[in-house]
Amino acid sequence: MIEIEVKIKVGDHSFLKEKLVNLGARLEKERSRETNTLYDYPSQLLSKRKQALRLRKIGAKTFLTFKGTPQKSRKFKIRDEYETEVKNERQIKKILKSLGFVPVFSYQKKRAVFRKGHLKICLDELAIGNFMELEGKRNEITKLTKALGFSRTDFIKQDYIQLLSQK
Repeated sequence: MIEIEVKIKVGDHSFLKEKLVNLGARLEKERSRETNTLYDYPSQLLSKRKQALRLRKIGAKTFLTFKGTPQKSRKFKIRDEYETEVKNERQIKKILKSLGFVPVFSYQKKRAVFRKGHLKICLDELAIGNFMELEGKRNEITKLTKALGFSRTDFIKQDYIQLLSQK
């Protein structure tokens, strides 16, 4: 599937939550803690291709995600994304190790998820600050961000790994 997303650095999430609900968004998932670990070959092959292999743990659930090389876009991050839930975290880690992958970066965040139609809105809290991540069609992202008082100049295409590495 093709993922189209942007991030916006924000301040107060409670103000945003209220505005999102007033605009018709519904809370899909309460705020929860996530641990994200990126895997790569020792040669950093995936990183060199701007691809990512991530293992995400949310509570008792674990998800394996592959993100392809981003397509060219000035304001949006657009790339293939494939994700599946993993039944046994310990076994998937053994599989990844057996295939030659090693953990290269890990970070935690707290995330609440809202939906407005097909648009996914995530309110994320990280060590580097609060962000809103929007995933969906470009026109839906632009329309909602404008209604929230943001513009395309606020859009961040970088992923959290890049943002955390800069700090």
